Amino acid sequence: MSVTTSREGYVGYVTLTNPPVNAIGKAMRQGLMDAVRWAEAENLDRVIVTGAGRAFAAGADAKEFDGAALEPFLPDVCDAIERSFVPWIAAINGVALGGGAEIALACRMRIAGPKAQIGLPEVTLGVIPGAGGTQRAMRLCGLDIALRMIAFGKPLSARAALEAGLVHAVEEDPVEAAFMVNTEEMQCVVPTWELPPPDMDEAAFAEMRDALGKRMAGQVAPLRALDVIQSGLTLPFHEAMALERATFMELKQGDQSCALRHMFFSERAAKPSADLPAAPDLSRVAIVGGGTMGTGIAYACLSVGLNVVLLESDDEGAARARGNIEALIEQGIKRGRLDPDGAEALRARLNITTDYAQAAEVDLAIEAAFESMEVKAQIFAKLDTALGPDAVLATNTSYLNVDEIAAATSDPSRVLGLHFFAPAHIMRLLEIVKGDKTSDHALAMGYALAKLLKKVPVLAGVCDGFIGNRIYTRYREEGDFLLMDGATPWEIDEVMEAFGYAMGPYQVQDLSGLDIGYANRRRQDDTCDPNRRYVPIADRMVQEGRLGRKSGVGWYRYPGGGGKVVDPLIEDLIAEEAHFAKVTRRDIPAAEVEERLLLAMINEAADILDEGIAQSAQDIDVVTVFGYGFPRWRGGLMHYADTLGVARIVDKIRTLEAQDPIIWRPSPVLVECAERGVSIADWRRAG
Repeated sequence: MSVTTSREGYVGYVTLTNPPVNAIGKAMRQGLMDAVRWAEAENLDRVIVTGAGRAFAAGADAKEFDGAALEPFLPDVCDAIERSFVPWIAAINGVALGGGAEIALACRMRIAGPKAQIGLPEVTLGVIPGAGGTQRAMRLCGLDIALRMIAFGKPLSARAALEAGLVHAVEEDPVEAAFMVNTEEMQCVVPTWELPPPDMDEAAFAEMRDALGKRMAGQVAPLRALDVIQSGLTLPFHEAMALERATFMELKQGDQSCALRHMFFSERAAKPSADLPAAPDLSRVAIVGGGTMGTGIAYACLSVGLNVVLLESDDEGAARARGNIEALIEQGIKRGRLDPDGAEALRARLNITTDYAQAAEVDLAIEAAFESMEVKAQIFAKLDTALGPDAVLATNTSYLNVDEIAAATSDPSRVLGLHFFAPAHIMRLLEIVKGDKTSDHALAMGYALAKLLKKVPVLAGVCDGFIGNRIYTRYREEGDFLLMDGATPWEIDEVMEAFGYAMGPYQVQDLSGLDIGYANRRRQDDTCDPNRRYVPIADRMVQEGRLGRKSGVGWYRYPGGGGKVVDPLIEDLIAEEAHFAKVTRRDIPAAEVEERLLLAMINEAADILDEGIAQSAQDIDVVTVFGYGFPRWRGGLMHYADTLGVARIVDKIRTLEAQDPIIWRPSPVLVECAERGVSIADWRRAG
């Protein structure tokens, strides 16, 4: 049963029961509708509705979104609760999100537990609240809070909800508190639908639209939510509810909602396969390398309660690592994520040393040293000797061959790649790289760490750059071709930002440092196809000391430590290199820039799928969204490719292949999908 009912005297109890988070599906909606009639037939004094387990209700069952709406509809359920002559009290014992929050808002009163949260995050799935959230929230907490809560989809804590007026009280036991509410007090509470809407505030709407343009550019649902809220200020309640529902149903069928639901389920599916062994014990970790990446990984591990041994090559490096960790701790305190006691607890779990013997008892070691095969081989040889035979050894390499690194140990089966993304304590993606000899135990350890750190894990095979960096390398290469052919860095950046990236590829390079890409290209010099087109513009930038933000000049200039400005000298440098290469530059339309960059990434990603480096198109979507800024509301790279149509993509690549058959060879996966009429998402390797 999704809803259970019971009574104690004149008090009825309704419990939402759909583990693990009490998602609201057809059965629960019907159960609630039946509970309304039951309470009225029993002539109860009140109904207390709560959730089983740790959640009140975490929203609608997203699996129902792809089909037709099923009766009873949630707006009708909420309306029945709100207009019943038996008052309902929501005892919010955990998260009340989306439809769960809308059920609570329809109740006469709301009492929250101290760890409860209430929110309307529907915009994160490309829709707006569809069961009264836009209308009831603003009547209870006012326009400003309702706008932020709905347009950004961020939930409120129990205390914040109390201050906002969304709940009447915060109590340790909300069910008991609801039982103790005075009947006369409860009867005096005005049903939400009878409350007047807030006054119009044009400035508040203008400010919010401006904020959405900066933080959620390109997304439709947040702006439509504002429109519905604004209309609801002047419409009768029932008309505003009808507008809200119609807007919800329209958006539910749209491309953005489909893409966001795809990413929602893709994130949930990112977990170890069922045939892996149980997660091994993990309480002690060694990190080799106290630079930016190493200290970020160490800080992330410390933050979840792990004991960390941070290994450096000398005392100077150890001192530098300590300073880096302290800087992260101070940032945590400044941002309110750490208090002084918590900071001391982190420091107590950290041991910074040059002595590998002090890491002898760790369960897992993660190497995060300089991107050099020679350096990494030396480190792994030391780890192999110093650590126990059951310890797992991981490399954080971004590009290098994990199997070659593993060969420096006596037991390659305990070696895997754990590719973190900078900043490691913030970015959620973790590529788990399986070498030829990586054991299931080592993989299970990688997934255990990902779960502990709340990372989104994706399994990758061994190749240069794995999944994400290999796609990104092709993206950057095609950008350089566009530079040579006629575009400028800022034109390319503007196109990709308009597409939905937070930053274009050249601004990203300036942020990370052009010397990183330069070193990687030099590493590949001996293996590059001499017939493949090569653009030396970025090499020349590095040779002239234009390394990006850290040098004050890269593809852009950064005067006085401020924001970026266009540098006309770059255009001269590009024109000069085009002259040397005998390339006649031309104006390249924005549409062509976007198309070439996306086709380059899609084709490379399809090759990665063909080679078995990625297990599925869904995994590539997760990597591109969580690691590389592909707009989530477009569903990830492969999902977006399917919306374009594979046959159309192949036709366009064939046209480009006629100009350069080396760079633009269509991926066998794309060709097969086009010929068979199947999507990339549905492609499976034969046999």
